[in-house]
Amino acid sequence: MKSIYDIDFEDLKKKGIKAIITDLDNTLVEWDRPSATPEVREWVKKVKELGMKLTIVSNNNIKRVKAFAEPEGIIYIHSANKPMRRAFNQACRDMNVLSSEAIVIGDQIFTDILGGNRAGIYTLLVVPVAKTDGITTKLNRKMERFILSWMRKKGMIKWED
Repeated sequence: MKSIYDIDFEDLKKKGIKAIITDLDNTLVEWDRPSATPEVREWVKKVKELGMKLTIVSNNNIKRVKAFAEPEGIIYIHSANKPMRRAFNQACRDMNVLSSEAIVIGDQIFTDILGGNRAGIYTLLVVPVAKTDGITTKLNRKMERFILSWMRKKGMIKWED
């Protein structure tokens, strides 16, 4: 999936999805953007209007995540240690949903997608919104490019570079 804006919420609801667990950096906004864009605000509004619950689960620190999430009225878990399951399970408990009723949306295979899968939650990989990354993400991106290239060759995904 290209971005959060391509998500078909009605299709998710038909599949029994009641809650969204999303990454923050390079999933909702660029890793160095401190606050939500007008487009992200509209997306959050749409999620809430559809009666879906929303939680940000981020490996970033409390200062970063709180500064982004609180003005938007989004529940959050910071310093999540993804791909560990704890934060994903906590998000489901906090939203009072089963893991089968949630979806994890993120831009990294080795944190967001692996962590969501380990917790038994449906996952959705999106293309990072920024072309640059923080220093800690650069190594993950190199490994991801290898895996995504292999997946493209096998016809498993159809993203452009």
